[in-house]
Amino acid sequence: MSNYKYLQPANTPFNDRFTTKAADIIETWDGIETLKGVGLLGAPLSKPSISHSGAVFAPGTIRKALQVFSTYSIEADIDLADWNFYDLGDVKMHVTNITESQTRIYKTFSRIFSEEPNFLPIVLGGDNSITFPSIQAFAKAKGKVGVIQFDAHHDVRNLEDGGPTNGTPFRSLLETKSIEGKHLVQVGIRDFSNSKIYREYCEEHGVSIYTMKDVRQRALLEIMEESIDLMKNEVDAIYVSLDMDVIDQSQAPGCPAIGPGGMDTSSLFEAIAFLGEQSLVKGLEIVEIDPTVDFRDMTSRVAAHVILNFLKGKQKGSIR
Repeated sequence: MSNYKYLQPANTPFNDRFTTKAADIIETWDGIETLKGVGLLGAPLSKPSISHSGAVFAPGTIRKALQVFSTYSIEADIDLADWNFYDLGDVKMHVTNITESQTRIYKTFSRIFSEEPNFLPIVLGGDNSITFPSIQAFAKAKGKVGVIQFDAHHDVRNLEDGGPTNGTPFRSLLETKSIEGKHLVQVGIRDFSNSKIYREYCEEHGVSIYTMKDVRQRALLEIMEESIDLMKNEVDAIYVSLDMDVIDQSQAPGCPAIGPGGMDTSSLFEAIAFLGEQSLVKGLEIVEIDPTVDFRDMTSRVAAHVILNFLKGKQKGSIR
């Protein structure tokens, strides 16, 4: 300690003794202690992205964004400060081999989900290509899985034209029978962002599709309730997949596939909090943030709010 009263280590942030920042409650997991509570898992892969993407950097910027916000929800009068919150680290990616990187995600997540069944995983991508190995591993550990997918795109592109990209994860999940189409709900599918053949592919597999027009004309919470009701007697667990490009480009400028006419963040936060309340919802992933094209980490800050709203819902649900 310095003998000088006002001299402190460089880059020390302001500290308010009465405020707890979200990042302050996160501990590094040692890989040995039994996991309870919530755990962050990074999957920094963006080489399979159809368009240029620096999503490899997103797990770091989302973690950084958690330093900005407090643990207290004034809207719900709930404080998250007592959560057991661990950072499990990032899966090490192969430098050049995309398939090997996806295999590493699958093997790592399969083991963690199986050996540590009592924690709530929050996966930080990476681009949407991580969704295939992530949900495949989740299904292996949890049994029959349903997915609520927030996305501007169907992500069921053919694999012949480009291999396992960020546009193919749900096709891979359906064709490997990791999930059933009737247990997949797509929310926020956007105009002029998809092709007819892929909509027909989803419909043929029994996928439930809610376009942005549906979101605009109906209450999003009503859609969430329908989605839960659809699967609650059908699956063992529900996984929430959030592609940040579901949000309008004005509020999420750091997405590789930005576009107009998307969802607003307030509606998304409300939906995520509701899903957090549901005991059947046992996993969340956030993908498709490119910090290299973001503005003041706006999009990563949205992601941090998604995490906090998800945990707010979980805490609210446990209180009830």
